[in-house]
Amino acid sequence: QVQLVESGGGSVQAGASLKLSCAASGRIFSSYASGWFRQAPGKEREFVAAINRSGGNTVYADSLKGRFTMSRDNAKNTVYLQMNSLKPEDTAVYYCRIGGAWGQGTQVTVSS
Repeated sequence: QVQLVESGGGSVQAGASLKLSCAASGRIFSSYASGWFRQAPGKEREFVAAINRSGGNTVYADSLKGRFTMSRDNAKNTVYLQMNSLKPEDTAVYYCRIGGAWGQGTQVTVSS
């Protein structure tokens, strides 16, 4: 079982940047692809980005391409989500998913 701990969320103004981290423990981290998802109030959880096991390939939700960048450091058992030019509509709880496990979520709030 993989255990995940997310960090890096916060409250920022529109246009700011945040970098989320998701640290994994348990099974071999590098064996799994990873993903970020988000859930805004009153909405369903939606896909944000995914990365393969080596970190060589990433996929993003179409609406987020160019602003969000996902990466991973297998030596640190950590995946990251760099979020730039944040907008109020990016406000949500952000979750990482690795090996079938979900993190607890980290709140991102963007004010205009």
